[in-house]
Amino acid sequence: MKFSTLISLYHKENPLFLDQCFESIWNNQTIQPSEIILVLDGPIGEELSQFVEKWKKVIGEPLKIIPLSQNVGLGKALNEGLKHCSNEWIFRMDTDDICIPDRFEKQLKSIKENPEIVLFSGQVMEFDQDISDANILKAVPVGFEEIKKFAQKRCPFNHMTVAYRKSIIEKLGGYQHHLFMEDYNLWLRVIGAGYQVGNHPDVLLYARVGNGMHARRKGLEYIKSEKQLLDLKKQLKLQSPIHANILFIARSLFRLLPASLLGKIYNMFLRKRAK
Repeated sequence: MKFSTLISLYHKENPLFLDQCFESIWNNQTIQPSEIILVLDGPIGEELSQFVEKWKKVIGEPLKIIPLSQNVGLGKALNEGLKHCSNEWIFRMDTDDICIPDRFEKQLKSIKENPEIVLFSGQVMEFDQDISDANILKAVPVGFEEIKKFAQKRCPFNHMTVAYRKSIIEKLGGYQHHLFMEDYNLWLRVIGAGYQVGNHPDVLLYARVGNGMHARRKGLEYIKSEKQLLDLKKQLKLQSPIHANILFIARSLFRLLPASLLGKIYNMFLRKRAK
């Protein structure tokens, strides 16, 4: 089955991370993508451009580069990339992560076995700088009912491993502006529209989360984003107003904690250390 891989790249990415990303989705995959749509979200600089050209020579025609004249943000960049995807099934990927060798093979098998599902992701193992240190599991529920329940409190999919039907995403309006949470916003709209979703039980990808990423998810801008999330849940009737408001208050207070404490809470309660 043909499928597209959709990636967005902007100027702050590390060229070596990009190199490892392409290595994992092309050279090291048991099944290669039919096409790779690489959106350049604004000018990317000379060094990144050299690595893009390197992989253009390696991959050839399947790598389609979509340059944008200015940085527009991840959601808008992905919407532009969607227009250029020629296949119904689209697999997302971030430029600093590393796929396991049979990621696509496993997801394609699940697509064939579960034709009613329009969107699903998989489990992710997180690491700081060296993949050999990956030992933190970012787990998401597998079954449909568990995902719906989980979605009321937290994002139910690991966005960097998501695969979805292009026609469904376009029908729902694609990615919409929602600061820091474009993906969560879209997933809630898919679930709210009544489509079947799922998650693969296996780890599909190693995700790079160095430089205190979790600890930076704080402040007033994040609280504004939480309010937008609250309004969306009420609109879609995915959660009772009382429970949604209580969760909004709890999540907002969480965003006000000191960065050092916030990082510890993420690692202690929201992630599982792999055995």
